[in-house]
Amino acid sequence: MRKILIPTDFSKNAMNALKYATELFKYDVSEYYIMHAYQDDIYSDEELLTKETLENRTNTISKKSEEKLQDIKKEITNISPNPRHTFYTISSNNLLIDETDKIVDKHNIDIIIMGTKGKTNDKNITFGSYTLQVLRYVQCPVFAIPENYKYKQPKHILFPTNYLIPYKRRELKLLCEMAHPYRAKIDMLYISKSNKLSMRQKDNKEFIKEELCKNSINFKVENSKNIINAIYKLIKENNTDVLVMVNTRHSFLENILYQSTIDELSLNLDIPFLALQNIQRKL
Repeated sequence: MRKILIPTDFSKNAMNALKYATELFKYDVSEYYIMHAYQDDIYSDEELLTKETLENRTNTISKKSEEKLQDIKKEITNISPNPRHTFYTISSNNLLIDETDKIVDKHNIDIIIMGTKGKTNDKNITFGSYTLQVLRYVQCPVFAIPENYKYKQPKHILFPTNYLIPYKRRELKLLCEMAHPYRAKIDMLYISKSNKLSMRQKDNKEFIKEELCKNSINFKVENSKNIINAIYKLIKENNTDVLVMVNTRHSFLENILYQSTIDELSLNLDIPFLALQNIQRKL
């Protein structure tokens, strides 16, 4: 049973991510939790709020949230009437990160799928503020789908690594099971001036081989001083469909996510981006 969380702000980008999710996991028995956390909406015009108007505004926004979630549920079941898929809706007077963490723990969510941007859809950034928060702080794999990206079967996956991370079995199993039905090739990209690996790196590389054994894996080495440029080079050369990175201490992705803005590093992705979270969770 695959358990998937879809946070939504009712934007086109959020709906596009939901459509992508139903296509990607069309062969899996799956539960989809479509969630809207609306506390920020309540306080968006805080200067106009009073104790007397707060309750009424909360009730109004709560009702609209429930109605829109039911509309989405109806729309997605019409678009993708898959008997393997079950859809649930969650409307919550909570902050996005807090509610996301709550649902991930309560339902033991396997993966969060969301648009790279929401309603604001700023053309000058790669990830919207809410997506960036989830990428940084939620202890669950996050799959970010670019604006207007049309689903196609993932055939070529790029996975940059320095082999220093002791990967979690659950995270690699997720990637394996996502790629296997489509016979996708996985390029493991090691960016280094040397081909030599330490004992720890060799052990981690072998672990990756074992956990992704159902898939075709290519181990590549790129001699480059610029990680982002090396990643882009491989994406363009191989028509990559999905970029996978791991968010943990001292990883490539952590260095990118914790810059003042991602775009200072020119990470303007136009393909789906899977961020694995290298944090121990129950199996």
